[in-house]
Amino acid sequence: MLHGHGDDGYRYGKKIVADFSTNVWYGGEPAGLKEYVFEKWSEIKRYPEVLAESLREKIASHHQISAGQVLVCSGTTESIYLIAQQFSGKRTTIVTPSFAEYEDACLAFGHEIGSISWQDALELPRLKSDLVFICSPNNPTGLIFNDLQYWLKLNPQCLFAVDEAFIDFTKEAESAVALMNRFPNLLVMRSLTKTYAIPGLRLGYLLAREEMVGSLVNIKQPWTVNTLAMAAGHYIYEHFSEIQPPFSQLLEDKRTFVQELKQLECLEVLESDTHFFLVRTLVRNAAQLKDFLIEKHGLLIRDAGNFRGLTRQHFRLATQRPEDNEKMINALREWQTLYY
Repeated sequence: MLHGHGDDGYRYGKKIVADFSTNVWYGGEPAGLKEYVFEKWSEIKRYPEVLAESLREKIASHHQISAGQVLVCSGTTESIYLIAQQFSGKRTTIVTPSFAEYEDACLAFGHEIGSISWQDALELPRLKSDLVFICSPNNPTGLIFNDLQYWLKLNPQCLFAVDEAFIDFTKEAESAVALMNRFPNLLVMRSLTKTYAIPGLRLGYLLAREEMVGSLVNIKQPWTVNTLAMAAGHYIYEHFSEIQPPFSQLLEDKRTFVQELKQLECLEVLESDTHFFLVRTLVRNAAQLKDFLIEKHGLLIRDAGNFRGLTRQHFRLATQRPEDNEKMINALREWQTLYY
């Protein structure tokens, strides 16, 4: 799906006052990162490292694993497509609703695709699949999957590709990385673009057993991580402890935001463990609401109607600055007055 994601305000020709459609940290990149990256500008006259080897070493040290268990990629999307390519023609289960790129990547490589709802997955069924894609915390619901180790144990023949792009945005979840030594059928994908607000640089990585990483290296294109993105990764891990965003405050702001939204009779707010969450409009549909918010208020939401398992009434909001959250509340009050 080339279009239909969030952060698509550029398609509307209107000034966006606040962007609730993207679940990237709203505070911008860490202090000092831009200057550090720009200092590396002269290095773009040379090819970058083929596999971002030096960054690979830093990430391995951070997670206390071997460098052979790490593969640095151009965002999580490259990880997803590499995994789908490695499992070409295999049987794949996708836990839904979830990120559309899992299905798109599997379609591109001839998978036999099946889906299972989040609720059914919580029953920990035995699977006949070779591969499972699951996002935890989940996009778009913001929910976490707590019983992963039991599902891994029940299905040793199946590789579980767990997307932890939003693991930093919750206090409720423990990373699946701690399970890797016990479960060879586990692969974990991580993004560096959400937490550190650098989605335009495209940077992420995956962690798995060395044999799996080696197989993925064999099909990976060279130089997919450019010099400036790699520099950003080095800066992040060299300053890791001092550059973490204030997630506790963000989640507190989310709690206040949700409380106010729940006062509106025209909406149903769904539970979430992260700073983003699903909402259902009880009048008209999300596409009409999106147009109303852009045209009247310059506010952008994520129409979630194209997520498998959701409806045309669902949309996703990501908590922003308190003053912007208040703008959204007031705009939705106007929507309620006009149409409810």
